[in-house]
Amino acid sequence: MILLVGLGNPGAKYARNRHNAGFMAIDAIAEAQGFPAWRKKFNGHVTDTIIQTDDGPAKVLLLKPETFYNETGNAVAAAARFYNITPDQIVVFHDEIDLAPAKLRVKKGGGLAGNNGLRSTAAHMGPDFWRVRIGIGHPGRKDAVTPWVLGDFSKAEQQDYLDEMLSRLGRAIPHLLALNETAAGRFMSAIVQPPSGEAGPRPAKPASAPAPEISPAKSEKTSPFDALKNLIGKGD
Repeated sequence: MILLVGLGNPGAKYARNRHNAGFMAIDAIAEAQGFPAWRKKFNGHVTDTIIQTDDGPAKVLLLKPETFYNETGNAVAAAARFYNITPDQIVVFHDEIDLAPAKLRVKKGGGLAGNNGLRSTAAHMGPDFWRVRIGIGHPGRKDAVTPWVLGDFSKAEQQDYLDEMLSRLGRAIPHLLALNETAAGRFMSAIVQPPSGEAGPRPAKPASAPAPEISPAKSEKTSPFDALKNLIGKGD
């Protein structure tokens, strides 16, 4: 059994927050891979199915904890104990302010980068689980981080990159489930470098400066009086 966990806060008011990018990724996987209806279990919502991966069929459990972000480890540990899932069979999807929007990175283990959901998971399971970091960009000021991550994705962000990236992530998940470095590379390539003929997700565009005003072109027609003025003006 492979456990895919999304980090986020439960409740409709948080549903479109940037901090809920992990939940959004899990929902995209469930939709793309045809998972059955969600059910309540392990302090969260779960669903499971068999996915055909690059290395054959794999049983996959999706989990969206209902414990709030900083207590994610309680739900992860409950599911892991029930199914005897080891840390190297766990993949946690989470938002990352230190990655530009539309960027995505996969790695096993590593630091917690101040992420309370990762910290809680590591406290229960150890640090050697897989992480999928979903870029949400940085607001530019430290004092703006909290309202930024707890703010909703804008319509422009959804249209420019978010919806398309999540759709591709959901379809590409079979590439990742071998859970090794090669599989991680195939997974990221399938999202960033789509097959020929398909457009990949576009990064959010910075607001462009307004175009400078251009004065109307002067008429090229001149009168004899204009020519005379020019001659006078050139004299010493």
